[in-house]
Amino acid sequence: MTEVQAALVWCPCPNIEVARKISEQLLQERLIACANMFPAMESLFEWDGGLSQASEVGVLFKTTADSLDALISRLGELHPYDTPAILGWTCDIAHPAVLGWLSETVGHTD
Repeated sequence: MTEVQAALVWCPCPNIEVARKISEQLLQERLIACANMFPAMESLFEWDGGLSQASEVGVLFKTTADSLDALISRLGELHPYDTPAILGWTCDIAHPAVLGWLSETVGHTD
């Protein structure tokens, strides 16, 4: 069995409905094993030369390093923002049980 490396993707969404819809689609496509949603997040950011504010839902997606690029690409296609703040990274360390779960879940169509 090939060694699996865990990866995470962070992305804010405009509301819980969009976050759920995107998460469900990514689960169906087996690009993620889990999506943790953080509702009622306040975001302050620079946009178009000024300070902006938005109420958003943060989502942390759990996936594998092998699926990271495909997940980021697909998330960009599904996301309603013109410039979604999608950030992904690989994990240096993960519990063996989590690695087994990711290996069995992400990318498999059985």
